[in-house]
Amino acid sequence: MNINLTLIGQAIAFAIFVWFCVKYVWPPITEAMSTRQKKIAEGLSAADRASRDLELAQEKAVQEMRKAKEEAAALIEQANKRANQIVEASKDDARKEGEKLIEQAKAEIQQETNRAREVLRAEIAKLAIAGAEKILESSVDAAKHNEMLDKLAAEL
Repeated sequence: MNINLTLIGQAIAFAIFVWFCVKYVWPPITEAMSTRQKKIAEGLSAADRASRDLELAQEKAVQEMRKAKEEAAALIEQANKRANQIVEASKDDARKEGEKLIEQAKAEIQQETNRAREVLRAEIAKLAIAGAEKILESSVDAAKHNEMLDKLAAEL
């Protein structure tokens, strides 16, 4: 019975196998596992960085949109104020132009009234001379009585 010799042979063969595995097989396996572990860790950290970068980019985009909306609102408000200023300036200009036209019309009316008065005074003077001639039945000389006729025309 060589169970002991077989057992010792198998133990020696197993020990050689373990030594061979530890010396030649195990280092490349552990190196491959550590390399893989590093790649996985780098991938996870890159995913975390990318996630943080995405959140920061989204926050920045929201801030930029808010800022753009505020600027747009400010521009619209400025445009509305400018439009109101233009409308008010136009109203003032139109009011001034209207007052100017009214003053010109009043001046023209006054001139026409004065002209009409002068014409009427001349006509009344002629009628007065004609009436006086009929009353006196004598001819009144306009050249001789010019001063008196001017006073009469001024009174009328």
